[in-house]
This record gives sequence, structure tokens and C-alpha cells, in this order.
Amino acid sequence: MLKREKGFSLIELLIVVAIILIIAAIAIPNLLRSRIAAAEASAVGSLRTMNTGAVSYSSTYGNGFPPTLAAMGTANPPGANASCNEGQFVDNVLTAGTKQGYTFTYTMGNVNATTPNGCAAAGGSSYFVSAVPQTVGQTGQRSFCTDQSGVIRFDPAGGGVASDAACVALSALQ
Repeated sequence: MLKREKGFSLIELLIVVAIILIIAAIAIPNLLRSRIAAAEASAVGSLRTMNTGAVSYSSTYGNGFPPTLAAMGTANPPGANASCNEGQFVDNVLTAGTKQGYTFTYTMGNVNATTPNGCAAAGGSSYFVSAVPQTVGQTGQRSFCTDQSGVIRFDPAGGGVASDAACVALSALQ
């Protein structure tokens, strides 16, 4: 009487591995697209936060729009006193200029003539913010920009927008 060995044959194991690889080949591109979509949504949300922060800064301090991203945000821990040098309208992650695979650049335009007491720099009558993916195709596909109008626009190529005039020429998000 022969004792039959229990277990799986090599062919059966190879078939299971092949099925797992096929499922992974289908799922991974969808996962990467989902990550890019999430990073783009985060960038748009961050631009909205910066628009709100810039308007709040202008209303609170009467200094025009903030001179720098650091003036709109904070480097200090929560509970520290807000001022026109650190308005605490934007969190310290955005103040650093990078978030979830995007690099944010804030540029103030048309500097006001006077610097209010206690402020490190004068504010401005306009501003421009851009969000550019750190690696196009991996951390994001599109770049985004906005200005004092509050309209968020996008560049489908993701290469970045260098100026407010270039931003205004782009399509607005719906």
C-alpha cells in the first residue's frame, strides 16, 4: 500500500502565483491614480486655505496681503501670540512650503508704501500662489495656481506656473 503525499503540486502553486500577479497588475495602476488624485485634491484644498488666510490676514492687520508665506502662517507652537509677522492663518505644514507631494510658492505683488508698526515687512495689494507636483506623474499630474481673485486654475502639463499673468491664462477648476 502506497502512502500518498499530501500538499500542493508545483503546477498548482505556479497557477496561484500567476493569478496573484495578474490581480496585482490590474490593481497597482488604479492605486497610483488614486494617490495622484488625492494629492491633487489636497493641493487644491491647500490653495483654498491660503486664499482664505491671505484675505483674513489683510482684514485683521490692515497691512494688505501678507508679504510672505511665513507671515500668513506660523512657526511657533499653538497658543503663541499671533502678529502681522506670524498671523497663524495657515498651519506650519503649509508654511514650510511642501505638502503631500506638492511644493507651494507664495509671491506678493505691488508692495505697499509703508510698513505698519511691529511688522517686519509691508504687505501688498496682490499675491500669487502656485502648487507644483514634486515629481510629475508620481506625486501629481497637474499644477495649480491662484491669486487675490480666489479663482484656482490648473495647468494639465504639471510643469508649473511662473507668474500671475500666466496663471490667469489657464483654465479655472469647475
